[in-house]
Amino acid sequence: MSAMSVAELFNPRSIALVGATDKSGWSVSTLANLRTHGFPGPVHLVNPRGGVVHGSPAYRSLADIPEPVDLAYVMVPTAAVLGVLRDGAKLGIRSYVILTAGFGESGEEGARLEAEVAAFAAENSLTVLGPNGNGYINAAAGITPYGLPIPQPLLRGAVGVVLQSGALASSVLAFAQARNVGVSLLTSMGNETVVSVTDVIDYLVDDPATKVVALFLETIRNPREFSRVARRALEAGKPVVALKIGRSRLASHTAQAHTGALVGDDDVIDAALRQLGVIRVRSLEDLIITAGLLASTGPLPGPRIGVVTPSGGASEIIADRAEDEGLELPPFAPETVARLSEIVPSFGTVQNPLDVTGYVLIDRTLMGRALEVVTADPGIDAVMLLSEPPRVAPPDPAPALALYSASARRIAESPVPVVVVSNVLTDVTEFGRRVQQETGFPYVAGGIEHGMHAIGAAVRWSRARERVPARSPDVPAVDVAVPSGARGVWAEHRAAALLASAGLPVVPSELVHDEDAAVAAAGRFGYPVVLKVAAEGLGHKSDLGGVRLGLGGAEEVRRAYRSLAGTVPSMAGALVQPQRTGGVELLVGVVRDPAWGLTLAVGLGGVWVEALRDTALRVLPVDAADVRTALSELRGAALLDGVRGGEPADLDAVAGTVARIAALAAALGDDLLALEVNPLLVTGSRVEALDALVTWKE
Repeated sequence: MSAMSVAELFNPRSIALVGATDKSGWSVSTLANLRTHGFPGPVHLVNPRGGVVHGSPAYRSLADIPEPVDLAYVMVPTAAVLGVLRDGAKLGIRSYVILTAGFGESGEEGARLEAEVAAFAAENSLTVLGPNGNGYINAAAGITPYGLPIPQPLLRGAVGVVLQSGALASSVLAFAQARNVGVSLLTSMGNETVVSVTDVIDYLVDDPATKVVALFLETIRNPREFSRVARRALEAGKPVVALKIGRSRLASHTAQAHTGALVGDDDVIDAALRQLGVIRVRSLEDLIITAGLLASTGPLPGPRIGVVTPSGGASEIIADRAEDEGLELPPFAPETVARLSEIVPSFGTVQNPLDVTGYVLIDRTLMGRALEVVTADPGIDAVMLLSEPPRVAPPDPAPALALYSASARRIAESPVPVVVVSNVLTDVTEFGRRVQQETGFPYVAGGIEHGMHAIGAAVRWSRARERVPARSPDVPAVDVAVPSGARGVWAEHRAAALLASAGLPVVPSELVHDEDAAVAAAGRFGYPVVLKVAAEGLGHKSDLGGVRLGLGGAEEVRRAYRSLAGTVPSMAGALVQPQRTGGVELLVGVVRDPAWGLTLAVGLGGVWVEALRDTALRVLPVDAADVRTALSELRGAALLDGVRGGEPADLDAVAGTVARIAALAAALGDDLLALEVNPLLVTGSRVEALDALVTWKE
């Protein structure tokens, strides 16, 4: 959709409710919403019987309306929807919200009707939101064609909400209001027949009223388009927070490669969202609280957090959650400790997190004065203040307003961002909302659990914001002859030859077809050697007993060859290789995700792949710098640093080789399903593929 057509959809000057009737709660609510929340233009009611509807005269058709209509809000029966679009198109109406259900979500006949709607909309350049959606709430402009009652008050703010669930829309809106989070636009997408989630994100990126985008996603229909708009949002400095459901692990993408067992559909989505700088959350509460925090604070400059609380118990919870979120609670600088020692009661302890003690009940200025000192600490990137607006109005609210005004002033004047978090997740009351509005006291993240998650997410997004626009991946060039007509599984001999032809380091190997040839090859390599079964389409050789290690002489090679032939009846020869010892074994695999395309998994390899499941994922393209970052995410990353006297790995050499393997996979074309090197042996600066597997489409 064009940006202009989506903008017109969300900003009509006149609206027609088609199918308006006193018998429908949808119709009653939609009209009440438009009248209650300040839509400034005319709202026309259309009912084929005419008469009086909702206390006002109704027109029999769109054609009877004597003035232009910008938006038709359609509530007619399913079979009548296309007729409304036809009538509207003749009159020049370009924007539609279709509330009606019974389309693709209901079965084959509904899908046929939806296809007709889509085709007609495309032929006539119509902008259609839905069908099977509740409409939208453009709170910033006071335009609310929305089919369910809107909880009062409708808070205008900077969070744009896009939902692939009509049933959750009202709950999300109510929770946002309960936490004093204002929205700019809330959209219930319905079936996305014409207008998609990515169209709305595009609009919100350009919308000056929106600072943060919050998404509830059942599916990402078009990963390429989603990637484009997510990058636009990141470059514009607008965080995107997403609750993507459907995390259960599905079948692996390819049965042969170990990588397939490690890379589930949701793993790929998780990796893609992180690469795009999208903040993924696990609950509706985190979706709104995190979006609200980012709308309030913007970027956070770093992970070093100073904490000011009135509770020792809360301090311990915060310390635990900070570690979970990758946040640091550094010791205060000596000058900060000295200044705080003059403020904090003698029975308190000056440390980070800072518990200013329950003395705050006696000295109401204590928290504010301590906050002022902590925000000046040179080793702190941001401060977390445990506080919240009052819940119950006292007989004389003036002292409370004065106290919160002073705190708001200190927070506004702080040299670093201050994030306010409450102890637990409770609603902001009407009096609390009044205090925030009148004093300028900032947004309060609800509860330590959700607040710490939001701070951690904000720090991670801020890092992504700094990193992504700076460069595009510097993908290595790979010169390889793409095999013609390759199908099925290429076992090690053919797979390793393919890697070697692309200039990748592969252990020397010789294919032999009898034990005399095996002995001769072993003599050329030098003992000890390895013998591996060679058979067409054979994947995991070790699972079938198809590998013999540490063969130290000619007789051992002969016995091993005969043993392999007896173990694997389909054996078509054997590979002889020099034995490699020591070093760290890595898995490097690239699999084709059906939605996102080629995805790289790198992690600890060898026999520990499935047991440890220690991998980092990246959607291609990637370069060596991306791979180094991925390696640093592994739980076993310390092994590459040379623990317990081991030789440290040359990480530049490792990352360069892995990036070239990924580039080779991309160069092999659309018929490639998976390419795996397991293990890739790393010994200092020596990096060598000891085994490989390639799976092609059948």
